[in-house]
Amino acid sequence: MINTEKRSQDLFLPAPLDSSKSERIEKPSLNYWQDSWLRIKKNKAAIVSLVVLFLIIIMAFAGPFMTPHSAREQNTKHANLPPRIQGIENVSWLPFDGQLKKKDGTVINAYQTETRQVKEYYWFGTDQLGRDIFARIWKGTQISLLIAFVASLIDLLVGVAYGAISGYVGGRVDGFMQRIIEILVGIPNLVVVILMILILKPGIIPIIIALTITGWTTMARVVRASVLRMKNQEFVLASRTLGASNAKIIFRHMLPNMFGVMIINTMFSIPNAIFFEAFLSFIGLGLQDPNASLGTLVNDGFRSMILFPYQMFIPAIMIAILMVAFNLIADGLRDALDPKMRD
Repeated sequence: MINTEKRSQDLFLPAPLDSSKSERIEKPSLNYWQDSWLRIKKNKAAIVSLVVLFLIIIMAFAGPFMTPHSAREQNTKHANLPPRIQGIENVSWLPFDGQLKKKDGTVINAYQTETRQVKEYYWFGTDQLGRDIFARIWKGTQISLLIAFVASLIDLLVGVAYGAISGYVGGRVDGFMQRIIEILVGIPNLVVVILMILILKPGIIPIIIALTITGWTTMARVVRASVLRMKNQEFVLASRTLGASNAKIIFRHMLPNMFGVMIINTMFSIPNAIFFEAFLSFIGLGLQDPNASLGTLVNDGFRSMILFPYQMFIPAIMIAILMVAFNLIADGLRDALDPKMRD
């Protein structure tokens, strides 16, 4: 059966359009850093690592003041006490009850023995000299982070300036500067550290110098590659045509376009510096007693690892947490700041 119902001509007319809304942007306009922050918030591992790192940095400065014992205070009567925390000391399945396992397999309360009656609480226990490990852990974390941040900052400044000049000038100057980098890369860091210790006393300054002598070469190469890629682009040629100086072109126009690469490489260099400082202190070439760093604490705990494993495991866990946190943050920043990773 054929439908003979008449339809209105209005149904065949084009829909009315509001020209005032044709170019309206529904999504808010975001700059580069706002867009990067939105993408890094999607990376749960990076956000959790950022929170953990923030808490560790706060505890590195506040932790030594949360205990009545200083990091250098010695009390041989309280030597080698296991961790004990008030309030949870009676929870048997937690390692904070003050119990200590002897060589013959028996378990005793190290705080209440025939030779000593200790009423104080040591949250992370004590070392062989009776020093509070809780205070020394956070003091050592503070020093390790200080060395890593200072060394990474020097690497950033030297590497960026050196790589930018080398890549922008080019020619024989670039070739000569790159040969210097190749020579420095061929020198092992351990040899540099030994030379620094022979010249200077073991301490923070020789470690920072050893880290920065060869550490900036990676940053310099990355910045040089970025400068070589950008120096013939239109905005650089326009700045040169308008009479801008070479220094202004490099540091005002080119470097802001490399902030992402610089931040990522710096974030990767910080955990490397922490690990290298811990390694030097562990083999006895770093800080010396009574100064504390995470490496020296691991070295002290390693000597008595069989009887008192907590003395080595606690600083080792702290190093592992720092390494993982910095690397996860660096991975998140790399994905967020790289335009190719935009979804």
